[in-house]
Amino acid sequence: MNQIEPALLINLLGFAVGVSLYAMLLVMVFRHRTDGRFNGLLLLTAVLGIVWNVGELLAFVWRDFQGSEIPPFLQAASFSALGFLPAAVFQTVRKNDGLPMLFVASAYGLSVFAAVLHFFSAGVHGAAPSILAFQVLSAGSLILVAGLFIRRAWEGIENRAILITALLVFAFSAFHLSTDTEYDWWLLEMVAHHSSLPLVLAILLQDYRFAFADLYLKRALSILIIALIAFSTYVIALAPILDLHSAHETNDPLAVGATLLFWIATAAVYPAVRGFSGWLVDRIILKRVDYEKFLETAFDSMDAHRDEDEFVADLAKRIGELFAAGRSEVFVSDTPAAPPGNAVEFKPDAATISIAADKAPHFRIDLRGFAGARRLLSDEAAMLEKLALAAGRKIDSLRAGRELREREAREQELARLTAEARLSALRSQINPHFLFNALTTVGHLIRTAPETALATLMKLTSLLRRVLQNYGEFCTLEEELEFIRNYLDIEKARFEERLSVTIDIPDELMPLQIPALIIQPLVENSIKHAVSKNASGGTVSVKAASDGDKMVLVVSDSGAGQRRAGGAHGEGIGLKNVRERLANHFGDEAEIAVSISDSGSEVRIVMPGAASGSIHSRIAEAKRETAA
Repeated sequence: MNQIEPALLINLLGFAVGVSLYAMLLVMVFRHRTDGRFNGLLLLTAVLGIVWNVGELLAFVWRDFQGSEIPPFLQAASFSALGFLPAAVFQTVRKNDGLPMLFVASAYGLSVFAAVLHFFSAGVHGAAPSILAFQVLSAGSLILVAGLFIRRAWEGIENRAILITALLVFAFSAFHLSTDTEYDWWLLEMVAHHSSLPLVLAILLQDYRFAFADLYLKRALSILIIALIAFSTYVIALAPILDLHSAHETNDPLAVGATLLFWIATAAVYPAVRGFSGWLVDRIILKRVDYEKFLETAFDSMDAHRDEDEFVADLAKRIGELFAAGRSEVFVSDTPAAPPGNAVEFKPDAATISIAADKAPHFRIDLRGFAGARRLLSDEAAMLEKLALAAGRKIDSLRAGRELREREAREQELARLTAEARLSALRSQINPHFLFNALTTVGHLIRTAPETALATLMKLTSLLRRVLQNYGEFCTLEEELEFIRNYLDIEKARFEERLSVTIDIPDELMPLQIPALIIQPLVENSIKHAVSKNASGGTVSVKAASDGDKMVLVVSDSGAGQRRAGGAHGEGIGLKNVRERLANHFGDEAEIAVSISDSGSEVRIVMPGAASGSIHSRIAEAKRETAA
């Protein structure tokens, strides 16, 4: 296998890379139009670059197969296209940074004049290119660069260093092409013959508001770096290896194998090259913030929100600050603003990010007034697509959480209303039952002791007022005892000396809360089943004590004596009512034990002190958790 001259190789490789770069630019201009319109300047750049590089590549192939130069008019067209690229750079700078029109007109004037000289040489002398044309372009480019400094026009140019460097490279290239020094040194050939490559990069860097400029730059840099790696690998490593096999036959298997291995090695480094190109474009050239960190911060902030309107407003503020937008507004609609997978739409001076949820309403964030007339690029659009998708899922999550909390609150409220209705029904069993017995006593006293009946009736009036006022499901132990004393006063009017009452409750327990009318039915049971059944009457005792965080209530009596009926005290309305109310209020935290013997009966209640475990407390706590 014979070696290839490095200078010739760099030209072939450079023009092939140039064709691929400008062809890629042409495809992107066609595929990514704005409102159906082409970017005319980029389209012109792509066509000029393709004509120049294809023309030179064709010249090498033609020379190799035909042994002669390509037709002069094709050569003239090729070199004329190269001459117009600096003018395209100036036009790009004028469009974005306000370069004086004099520079743009001068650049195009030089390009037109050089093209005329090329075609004149082709038509009159039958040969192209024109040496004078290259000299004019070289001198003109240097004069334009000097003019930028003299008029200080370069101060408003954002990437002036790149612009000036590209123009100087072109000036050197034009000067080199005007001399007869082809293929002397590969490094010289690389700089001189391939000025179109830095020119296209300069145009894209000046016009990076083109939506896919970042994507193009990354791919272009990757291709250039891979081409340089391949060329360097050939010159440094592969060429010496092939030189060792120069004495072998053509297409020596070892030489071919070495070439293939170097191809594979070059392909293996492409992921690293692509990563480096992305870093170079994002961090150094475009000076972007770290979008991955921005997304991470935005995702973390999503977890802190519990209201979808506040969440979208915060997101709009963050995006507006990220892209230096003059305005970032949030709009709400019943229909999605964009189909799935197309959440980001942008125009030269505005962008719209659509956040679609599973159900209406949907949100839209409008950005307007970008600083420096910038616009969103491809990676930025991709990042916003990802952010819009995550925001839609966050809104769905917030709504699902809110619906769950609302459903739980409704269920808790329903449980509260159900419990209150049940407790109210249980209390309603007590009031008529007690009223019936009290009125029976008053009726009996009217016949036997009218004056006592009147006093008893007044006590009954006071007692009924207490019952009918309905202070709530809970009252203090002191209030319950006051009610019991009024009740016992009425019963004493009926039983007189036959009824004896003892109450033993410490003063410190008096303020504690207990379910209302929880003791009265037990006292009533003792009078009904013990005192009234015993010819000599009996004693009813009410005691209370604390046991840690529990309260113990004991209601006992002296029994029915010899006349006590078997099975008395059974689970009647009163005791059943007390048991159900305790279960509704305290659940398993309350206990009730009934003991009956010939010597008397005892009902022992153990329940949480101060009603700390009541259903009202639990519902109030649940409401607080829901609100939080």
